[in-house]
Amino acid sequence: QVQLVESGGGLVQAGSSRTLSCTESRRTLGRNPMGWFRQAPGKEREFVAAINWNGDTTYYTDAVKGRFTISRDNSNTVYLQMNSLRPEDTAVYYCALRLGVGAARLAHEYSYWGQGTQVTVSS
Repeated sequence: QVQLVESGGGLVQAGSSRTLSCTESRRTLGRNPMGWFRQAPGKEREFVAAINWNGDTTYYTDAVKGRFTISRDNSNTVYLQMNSLRPEDTAVYYCALRLGVGAARLAHEYSYWGQGTQVTVSS
């Protein structure tokens, strides 16, 4: 069974940086497209960033372009480097993995999800 484990969340000040990590802990798959989504209180889950199987294609939502960077290693571990954090970035951040090779922006294209890690940005 595929299991995704996120880490790196916490309380940070506006303007600071934070890096989230997510790994497929049981190493049952090879290299898959992965993504980050987030859900703020009272809002629906939204797409943040995605990366394809080999890391040469990435997508970002407009709200984080130029501030966040998604990257990966040669297995199913993905990172989200978050710079210049804002209070509106406060959310639970979820890692997701999809079967296939291409990156994707839509939640329903992902088959596996982590449990989420809270990021709180104070002003």
